[in-house]
Amino acid sequence: MFDNLPNNEVHISSLIIHVKPEYLESTKKRILELPNTEIYGESKEGKIIVVLETENQGFITDSIDKINNFDSVLSTALVFHQIEHFDSQCEDES
Repeated sequence: MFDNLPNNEVHISSLIIHVKPEYLESTKKRILELPNTEIYGESKEGKIIVVLETENQGFITDSIDKINNFDSVLSTALVFHQIEHFDSQCEDES
């Protein structure tokens, strides 16, 4: 998942998305079509846990906006955001 991210920084965030239960499966498919998204859980009541791994904060807000604009989505909440910095000189080159 990190193939298209810069070598020195990655933004990891999680969202809880509430959808109309009858659209759970179709909404999950649409979410997974967005770059750098993974689904980590769901409930039959229509809640989906999504993790984003992006190269900057702008991609997070863009993804939230896109998901929130799906007709089946009732709400989207950012519940976690962390920035990881990587030192390319400390990586194991073997």
